Amino acid sequence: MSLISPIRLLAVVAIALAFSSSVFGQSASGTEERPGSLIGTVLDVNGDPVPNATVNLETSENESRRTVVTPENGFFEFHDVKPGTLYQINITAKDFADWTSPTITLEPGQFKIVTGIQLRIEAEHTTVDVHYDPVEVATEQFRALGKQRVFGIIPNFYVSYDQNAEPLTPKMKFKLALKVSVDPVTVAGVFLVSGAKQAANSPNYGQGWDAYGKRFGAIAADGFSDIMIGGAILPSLLHQDPRYFYQGTGTTGSRVRHAIFSPFVARGDNGKWQPNYSSLGGDLASSALANLYYPRSNRGAGLVFGNFAIGTAERVGASLAQEFLLGKVTRRGGHMH
Repeated sequence: MSLISPIRLLAVVAIALAFSSSVFGQSASGTEERPGSLIGTVLDVNGDPVPNATVNLETSENESRRTVVTPENGFFEFHDVKPGTLYQINITAKDFADWTSPTITLEPGQFKIVTGIQLRIEAEHTTVDVHYDPVEVATEQFRALGKQRVFGIIPNFYVSYDQNAEPLTPKMKFKLALKVSVDPVTVAGVFLVSGAKQAANSPNYGQGWDAYGKRFGAIAADGFSDIMIGGAILPSLLHQDPRYFYQGTGTTGSRVRHAIFSPFVARGDNGKWQPNYSSLGGDLASSALANLYYPRSNRGAGLVFGNFAIGTAERVGASLAQEFLLGKVTRRGGHMH
């Protein structure tokens, strides 16, 4: 056997090492690059498969999204998935809320089953467009006013049981004043008051049917002028609300004060409280107009201020009755309160 020279031995060893390194490197490199697979089944919360679901495999790296659509059994699969990369699976389906997986990273050659996929029914989002129209609301409230009657009979149109009621338009103020003036119960009241005035011979028209007719006309004129001036004309010009705003809550003292001051304090159409020029002006103007048709013996400044004081006192009494009595026996929209 011949001996191998050291140089030849070194050459052989070098070639062997080079060949071994090359083979090992190729083997290791092939192991690192060996792709994996992802599979799964898209189910709903009841465990039933979801067909026609769109399954997207996405990554943060510059790789294109991969997409599959599930068949009837809800199954999906992705092959040749690059190992060592962060992936996420996003699933969308009609009538279901979207589903997103946690991040997924595969080892080289790993075959992974994605579990926990349960699609929930998408919550229904209903959009309601609420449009608040103050005029429309005021119109509805105005219609409700026309139905308010004590015991379902006596008109009680000038009371608002809603503290936040919309202001009346000028047209509504005039319509309300006319509605009260020509209401059959109002006309019947004029007949009754005229009879009482006839018995007391006030004003001094004397007795008999002719005198009764004059008294009836005078009382009707008093009421009509008062309601039109104080309930429609001045409130429209001064932008004031002619209604009494029922308080209904709080201490008895606060409710008494609210009622007593109502002839002197009114709510403006802007919602702020202010001197009640409409009510006071209506009483004063109505009393002054009475000088045109009352007998001479009943005319003068005494008549004007006397009737003004009586009218104001009547308003105070009416407000107290509204606050503590009439509100309980007023029928509103067909129901007694």
